[in-house]
Amino acid sequence: TLTTDFCLDAVREAITQYGCPEIFNTDQGCQFTSQEFTGLLKDQGIQISMDGKGCWRDNVFVERLWKSIKYEEVYLHAYETVSAAHQGVERYLMFYNQTRPHQALDGQTPDQVYDDNLTTRQTAA
Repeated sequence: TLTTDFCLDAVREAITQYGCPEIFNTDQGCQFTSQEFTGLLKDQGIQISMDGKGCWRDNVFVERLWKSIKYEEVYLHAYETVSAAHQGVERYLMFYNQTRPHQALDGQTPDQVYDDNLTTRQTAA
């Protein structure tokens, strides 16, 4: 299980590397509802969004992504080190987003859909 300290460190690292998101969505795990965690988000001006208690549908897309990562990458490899596991998951996510066609996206990749939507928005502006 994730500890509050681990989650705080992960958010701080993400903010340092990528900046603050407008909104941060989590489930209602105790580490995410803690004063420390919600305080960090509030102090950074990040809007907090939490899934409904026991409502798995609220996060169904992320849950499906994790299922794919586990069954198509993690469970198929016996990583020797944490670094090797990190590299394997990173490689899989690049494949998932850039190469793997998605049925729900009419055979396109997430990157293709994102790029198309970005181009459409820029053209409209």
